[in-house]
Amino acid sequence: MTDSKRIYIFDTTLRDGEQSPGASLDEKSKLEIARQLAELRVDVIEAGFPVTSPGDAEAVKRIAKEIKGPTICALARALQKDIDIALDCLKPAKRSRLHIFIATSEIHRKHKLNKAKDEIVRIATWAVKHARQHIGEVEFSPEDASRTEPPFLYEVIRQVIDAGATVVNIPDTVGYTTPFEFGSLIKGIFENVPNIHKAIISVHCHNDLGLAVANSLAAVKFGARQVECTVNGIGERAGNAAMEEIVMALDTRKDIFAGKFTNVRRDQICKSSRLVSSLTGMIVQPNKAVVGRNAFTHESGIHQDGLLKLRKTYEIMRPQDVGFGETRLVLGKHSGRHALENRLQKLGYKLSEKELALVFDNFKTLADRKKEVFDEDLTALVDKEVTAAPKTYELIHLGMRTESGKAPWVSIKIKHKNKTIEAEGTGNGPVHASYQTIDKLLGAKTRLLDYQIRSVTVGEDAQGEVTVKVAGEKDEVIIGQGLSTDVIEASVKAYLDALNKLAHKISKKSPTAHGV
Repeated sequence: MTDSKRIYIFDTTLRDGEQSPGASLDEKSKLEIARQLAELRVDVIEAGFPVTSPGDAEAVKRIAKEIKGPTICALARALQKDIDIALDCLKPAKRSRLHIFIATSEIHRKHKLNKAKDEIVRIATWAVKHARQHIGEVEFSPEDASRTEPPFLYEVIRQVIDAGATVVNIPDTVGYTTPFEFGSLIKGIFENVPNIHKAIISVHCHNDLGLAVANSLAAVKFGARQVECTVNGIGERAGNAAMEEIVMALDTRKDIFAGKFTNVRRDQICKSSRLVSSLTGMIVQPNKAVVGRNAFTHESGIHQDGLLKLRKTYEIMRPQDVGFGETRLVLGKHSGRHALENRLQKLGYKLSEKELALVFDNFKTLADRKKEVFDEDLTALVDKEVTAAPKTYELIHLGMRTESGKAPWVSIKIKHKNKTIEAEGTGNGPVHASYQTIDKLLGAKTRLLDYQIRSVTVGEDAQGEVTVKVAGEKDEVIIGQGLSTDVIEASVKAYLDALNKLAHKISKKSPTAHGV
């Protein structure tokens, strides 16, 4: 570890990450994640805690044997049994490290270990010396370091470095500290441990207060050279520092971190995230930084307009850099005309200002009903609005009441020649009742030849498209289509679309004609 600017990424997804409730992994899954971590180019893979079970020991052995590139690490308590089992599991690795820990805080000394300070120091130094007889890299962690009295912590660190520890990890085991405190603690270690230059300082932060990443970055600012983290931030309780956030914070804010960098392949970040999520069953929240579904998704019209003019107005990193794909401009009720026009152009539509205005108005109406407007929705909108016949008849209101054992009742208001006309009616079903009421209201003399309905989008709020085939008085066959999240409304719109086309066809033949 000679490059002073390089920050080493110690990935503990397979050890601390697997300790997330419900995230247990079998050997095959661990190996698959380890391969991806090697592809991601993390520096160290903490493959497991071998003494905990034969299965965990076997997984560490197999990873040590098959995974090339990163250093393979195993965890052990400061006990001979733990250390010897872990060392045996690490034998096949080209590069290996043993990670030893013992608690040092007063609360752990008194209530968990029932040991005095001098006994903790003796056990820690013995464990490191014993391990160094068999392996070149030994990392030591004073568990619950952030709640350990600083003078005692300094003494433990000094002693384990003298015993041969090559990396000293400072864990915020219960996620108790804050960035100000933790940065100060790291600074104090460098100022008060005389042999600190002989080891790399690492940090391992938990997220109980949501500060794991912030605390880790504060430590880097004050000299820590290794960050222990997990993919997607999974881990005990509220989890660990999220690897992807650490990597991208250092990359995005080189100005703050004085050019410090990692060797992680950023374009493999999203792939790693999805794999871990899939194999552990732990879903990534949509608003999760860097890898969440919404991380590079924009709905606000103001944001979309800014992005289309210059990406950096609302994005501080490129989605392609982390393997996310492209920025998504979600079309919804907050979207503006610029975003709609951009999406329509990508779909191959070149609309006039008047046509765009018409589609935009109908888009806004649809967006109030749907969480997200899909490309299929837009295609249907353009096809129905821009290419539609003039609206001789326009639906203003549709009311309906249905009860078991009773004929459906409908109330319909239609705009015709700047006047609103309305009628009520019943029928065998809500569609039949609607069509009979329209016929009565408009005096239409048509025959319904065919009726079809299909879903054009997905989900609970999917739009239904109704297609009707109608014959006029002179047997002209007209096809009408209607689109809505309400299938009865779509049915009414389809019938009125057919009547509008029929009226338009008649008017072109006879300029004095005014109706169906």
